[in-house]
Amino acid sequence: MLPAMSRLQGATILVTGASSGIGRALCLDLLDCGAAVLGVTRRPGALPDGVAPIEADLTERDQLAGIFQELGRIDALVNCAGVAYMSRISDGNPADWEEMWRVNVMALAHCCQLSLRHFPTDGGRIVNISSMSGHRVPPTGGFYAPTKFAVRAITDALRAELKAAGSLVQVACVSPGFVDTPLLELYFRGREEMLEKAKQSMNMLTAEDISAAILGILEAPPHVEIGDVLMRSADQKV
Repeated sequence: MLPAMSRLQGATILVTGASSGIGRALCLDLLDCGAAVLGVTRRPGALPDGVAPIEADLTERDQLAGIFQELGRIDALVNCAGVAYMSRISDGNPADWEEMWRVNVMALAHCCQLSLRHFPTDGGRIVNISSMSGHRVPPTGGFYAPTKFAVRAITDALRAELKAAGSLVQVACVSPGFVDTPLLELYFRGREEMLEKAKQSMNMLTAEDISAAILGILEAPPHVEIGDVLMRSADQKV
């Protein structure tokens, strides 16, 4: 029996943070589904073959606006771009806080807003990547956790606004626990022994695991709205 054709065949999907981690894994899966993939990144050379590169720094508002000024129709936006530093409230570096806020919150919200005019009249989908740290604050959550709580709040607020306006655009949020990606290494910078212990204690989620969850949202029939997905390794205790 031949496999069923993906609902994403021929769709145009815009992915931020497309050159590494979850974003890169998603781009590869979307290409396999027959989608046209637009990848936003500061490192276009790291994109998978077949992804249309859009080079931009999402923290620069003019560059971000320029992406959407030149954009045609899209069927979905997936906000994978993110920064993670283990930076405490009590003694962390405010420069780290600012970078996380600008990337994880402001850039994501701006992309959501600017994408709305590019969806077809029969709807589209936005998927925002949050974190389990946006559902509870772990001991090392620091300033990172508040940025991910903000992603959840932005998702809920936008969903409510679109419903009130009668829009058919759907908004979802995926909140993973530990995922073995370069972002995790950034989070544990200077604490490599702690990271190694964490990896030894659990079979961590992979970028491909998260991509599969995102695909489930994007491929759902139009009458099925998946709002929030929480996922973590079965070995992760918090």
